[in-house]
Amino acid sequence: MDTHNDRTHRPSLDSGEHRDAITHLIDHLQRGHDTGDADTYDGLFAGDILWGSPKGQVLQGFAPLNAIHRTQLTGAPASPVSVFELAQASAPTDDVVIAQIRRRALSGAFSEMAMYVLVRRDDRWWLAGGQNTPITDVLPALD
Repeated sequence: MDTHNDRTHRPSLDSGEHRDAITHLIDHLQRGHDTGDADTYDGLFAGDILWGSPKGQVLQGFAPLNAIHRTQLTGAPASPVSVFELAQASAPTDDVVIAQIRRRALSGAFSEMAMYVLVRRDDRWWLAGGQNTPITDVLPALD
């Protein structure tokens, strides 16, 4: 028997403790996008955040990412008008949440899926990393 392919030995990592952290993150992203406010959008981003853009660019640190978001999020609401939706999430420890959050453009413009890693420090959740991927096909709204 090949034990490498035996799924019975694979642990389930999700502790289920992630709703509040994700709700808070989505609220920041949505409010920041709706108001064109990069500081609100980036409000939970850690100082040493790792970031990957949908075009494959990478950077580290709040300051350079916030500067980019300040140029992108101009005017309220930011264009394109979008809705942020939880696709799925897992909390492998009580202090780490991994979430896939979709930004769905309502006008049919560029949408994206992001993989976010949240880490709890001193009873506060911080975004430690994000990787964005463009969505090329039309997606239905989540219930």
